[in-house]
Amino acid sequence: MKAMVLKGIYDLAHEEEPLEMVDWPVPDPLEGEILIRVTRCGVCHTELDEIEGRTPPPKYPIVPGHEVVGYVAGRGRHADLFQEGDRLGVAWIYSACGRCKQCLSGNENLCSRFRATGRDRHGGYAEYMVVPQEFAYAVPDAFADAQAAPLLCAGGVGYRSLRLARLEDGRHLGLTGFGASGHLVLQMARYLYPHSKIHVFARNSDERKFARELGAVWAGNTTDQPPRKMDAIIDTTPVWKPVVEALRQLNPAGRLVINAIRKENIDVDYLQNIDYTHHMWLEKEIKSVANVTRKDVSELLDLAAKIPLKPDYQEYPLDQANQALMEIKGSKIRGAKVLRMD
Repeated sequence: MKAMVLKGIYDLAHEEEPLEMVDWPVPDPLEGEILIRVTRCGVCHTELDEIEGRTPPPKYPIVPGHEVVGYVAGRGRHADLFQEGDRLGVAWIYSACGRCKQCLSGNENLCSRFRATGRDRHGGYAEYMVVPQEFAYAVPDAFADAQAAPLLCAGGVGYRSLRLARLEDGRHLGLTGFGASGHLVLQMARYLYPHSKIHVFARNSDERKFARELGAVWAGNTTDQPPRKMDAIIDTTPVWKPVVEALRQLNPAGRLVINAIRKENIDVDYLQNIDYTHHMWLEKEIKSVANVTRKDVSELLDLAAKIPLKPDYQEYPLDQANQALMEIKGSKIRGAKVLRMD
């Protein structure tokens, strides 16, 4: 089969083709695993974190990709939850131990043995992949394969972020950054909190225009002053400046939710601008988002079909994965990016 593989850490300021197309053996599903013939795989900023070494794979080479949609093509022993031909999705959570305190309390995203698709195990930048059957999801008929792919991470972790924001209907929500996750969170928030006003902070004028098209009542630059303070803000950016600016825009007791696996250090000096009185006082909170649970993904897929969510996406053939990644690196984003297996 064809696969795009990562063979080490790359500096994307000087290397624009970190992934290599190779002939890769079709994996055999082990006991409890299913073989998936991949048709689409979303492209996520977390792949950049892997490539640039902020969250490196434990070994190389690795097949990235964790927003996977495909069809059951084989089953290992005792893998009987799905039938051959069923359409399934695979998300960032590849597996967890299921036995530790965190797993038993519903926080499998915090399990010390959490394994990530496309980082700790081979993912969906390939024509086939395997996954434990308990960590695959039936995809609602409401979505084409390419529409469903961004839901598996941008949608799932966005849904978790919205839950952690603890927003009440009628309260004001801010979104800082407006890419694959942000544009889905806005649609979810409008459905779940119809009386809330949503404000978007984005440095790109096209992203601000897109946000207004989707129902944001205001869209400005990262440092612009909105017409009101926010009760909750969700940050989906890879850098620090939006975090500092978001804290300044929170109401007393407001909560900032940081939706990122890692933050880049290109503007880490901006943290020196934090002033306790203006940014942190009056019981403001910061909450990080760590990974995602199966419950998050399942609930998101049900909600997405009910709304229905309409992911905006651009599609690329598998061999153009590097181009899609470099466009994300260069902030050339409108909605999501999805790879197509031909």
